[in-house]
Order: sequence, then structure tokens, then C-alpha cells
Amino acid sequence: MSGWGRYPVAATDLVQPGSPDAVPAMVAGRTGAIARGNGRAYGDAAIGEETTVSLRGLDRMRAFDPATGWLTVEAGVTLAEIVEAFLPRGFFPAVVPGTQFVTVGGMIAADVHGKNHHRDGGFGDHVAALELLLPDGTRLACSREQNAELFHATIGGMGLTGYILAATIRMIPVETGWIRQRTLVAETVADTVRLLDAAQDATYSVAWIDGLARGAALGRSLVYLGEHATRAELGGAQVPTRFGPAAKAGPGVPFDLPALTLNRFSVAAFNEAYFRLGAAKAGSERLVGWRPYFFPLDGVADWNRIYGRNGFVQYQFVLPAARSADLLPDLLDRIARRGSASFLAVLKRLGRGGGLLSFPFEGHTLALDMKMEPGLLAFLADCDRLVAAAGGRLYLAKDARQTRATFEAGYPGLDRFRDIRRRYGLEGRLASRLSRRIGL
Repeated sequence: MSGWGRYPVAATDLVQPGSPDAVPAMVAGRTGAIARGNGRAYGDAAIGEETTVSLRGLDRMRAFDPATGWLTVEAGVTLAEIVEAFLPRGFFPAVVPGTQFVTVGGMIAADVHGKNHHRDGGFGDHVAALELLLPDGTRLACSREQNAELFHATIGGMGLTGYILAATIRMIPVETGWIRQRTLVAETVADTVRLLDAAQDATYSVAWIDGLARGAALGRSLVYLGEHATRAELGGAQVPTRFGPAAKAGPGVPFDLPALTLNRFSVAAFNEAYFRLGAAKAGSERLVGWRPYFFPLDGVADWNRIYGRNGFVQYQFVLPAARSADLLPDLLDRIARRGSASFLAVLKRLGRGGGLLSFPFEGHTLALDMKMEPGLLAFLADCDRLVAAAGGRLYLAKDARQTRATFEAGYPGLDRFRDIRRRYGLEGRLASRLSRRIGL
């Protein structure tokens, strides 16, 4: 089994309960176990050291209150299923990550963030309650008022506090499925940071960065600002499709592409064309469907095969706002000089953090994909040292290779999290390949 990045690959027993009531018996007596949703964590966070418990079968939607927007679903329900069911009813999840093919349990465990974190926080900030199964069979109702300590440890806790069986999450009312998008052009990384910082009032903001540009163009980007469009703002072409264009079966990647497909030259050509096309549309607002705005890669099935059979690593870190302008140019220059091919590198502004092990804090986060090849891990280890020295940290849901020292330097809530694990008797019972590697 592997994560979405297809690196690393590890052997594990797999159990697949079909309902919440079936989970206790299937996990009883097991050690080194971890829950798994739809397999979209990039590295080894959802691979059990001994046993992996797939909760995808927990797929019922239980209740919805349109007056408040609170939706109760089982942990295996995917974001795509929620949007499909509720967008035509005028509701959209309060926070969405970069793919809709993730489960509610996985989004809570990773405390995923979206393009609106600077304003609305992470997914965990919009969870009212959850049902948690401990390895000893105890089922607990957790919220900010009930079993609050365990609730906050579970948000961003990477499945290491128990099995999430169900949760109540916030949906927000929307009038359409269209986004009013405005594109801004940034010629340098300093301009990118400045534009993101100046867009704090925008509901959604994200920057696509050319990871191979160097010199005067280092860090050039396209900054996308977005707002949910109202019915009155739709043009004639959009009115018949009020909740966005109909889903179309996109192209897929039927086999692993040859290793040479992605290289400095092919990705540089793509980035040049993408930047020029985006820059030509800058200035005025345009309406964009929710799928391409929030989930640009979901339209390509099995896109992880583009990186070849050896897979790839997604490298995502966050830097304190005060250090971003100094360190981002250095890191981007290192990445560009190495020629690590990444056609989707994004920079976002983050707000305050959430759970004890939640990734975000006030600052800027850069995420980019790098093909697994000789020398990559040593290169990233050098980058880790710069990030850690600046007070930054790496995202556990994307991680496939950071060391224990890097992890411990970046997460100040770690001691409290470990204490909770000890007091509830979770050590040894719940363990992923990630947790063993980084000393959790």
C-alpha cells in the first residue's frame, strides 16, 4: 500500500468494516493500526504499521439542518459526495482542500485547509462534534464542550487518537456554483507575498508559482482571488447551469509515464505557456466553475501516474509571516536551480492554527510536487533545515520523508499530544508508518 504520491510503499494488513458498528470487533486486540479514508494522503500517514483500517465503507449521510447548515455524516463519506448532494440545494462546505476525493474522517484527521484559511480557518474550525472509537472499544462523543481535550487532539491528530466514526460539519449557503475570479500578475515572489497579504478581505486567495523561473522572474506567479457568485451576477451562459457546468469525464493517465516525460524543459515550457495565458486574462473578473477553481487536478484521473512508477513527494511547508519574504526567495532559487519539475506549485496565506498538531499558523505555505529521483531526499533535507531554523514546519498529510528532529522542531503542541496518547492508552495500539518514523 502507498499514499497518493506512491512513495513509500509498505506492507500492511487491510481490514474493511462496512459500518460503524462493525469497527470495534474488527480492530479489537490489534496493535500498530491506523484508519484510512480514500487514500489521498500523499505519504505514509494512512498506512498502519501493522494494520490499516479502511473506513470508506462508513458512507451514510445521517442528518442535515438547513436552518443552521450543520450536516452529520459518517467518516467515510467523501467531499465529492457531499458537494454532489448539497450544492444543488444551495449549500457548500465551509472549507475544502485541493481535491474533492477525500473523506470527512481524513479531512478532520489532517485538519485540511483551503484557499480561505486566512479568513475562515481550517476544516476543524467548522466541526461541531465527532464520534470517536478508542482501540479498547469505548465510543465517545467529542466536541468543544464534551471530551474537549480529545476533540482538539483529534483535529489534525492524523488518526492517532482513535477511529473517527462520524462527524457534524458546517455547510454554508451559496446562491450558485460559480466563482467570481480575479487574476493578478506578480512578477517576483516578493510581489506574490505582498498581493496575498493585501487580499485578506478576499474569501479565497491562492497563487500559482512558476517553480522553475530564475533571476529577475524568480517566483513569478498568478494570484487568483475568488468569491461565490450570486444569481444576479450570472451571465446568460451561466444561468442554465446555476450550480456550475455539468461534470464531464476528464482524461486519465492509463499507465505510468516514462521517467523522462517530466523534466526541466517540458515543465518550463508548460509553465511559460500557463503564465502567459493567465497574465492575458488578468485584471477583469470572470466566472469560473467550482470544479476548476477548487479542484484543478481532479479532472485528470490518476494524475499521480504522470510522475512515473517511482512516484513523487509533495513538499509543503509553512513559514512565519515575518520570515517569508526573506526565506522564500532562497528556497525557490534552490528549487529552480535543481530543476525539480513541478507544474503545480501553490503559495497561500494562512491564518491561526487549530488542533494540537494542525499544520497552519499565521504565515505563508508553499506546496509543490517533486518526482522521486536520486538526490531528492538529501536536497529536501537541506531545505528542511532552513524551514526549521526559520520557525516553520512541514505538513504531515503530505509528508513521506521528514525526520523526527525536523518534526519535533516544528510542532510545539507535541508534548501535550503525547501526554493525551499516554493517558488514553493509545501508544502502540494506534500507529502509522508516519508516526513511527517521526516518533509519535
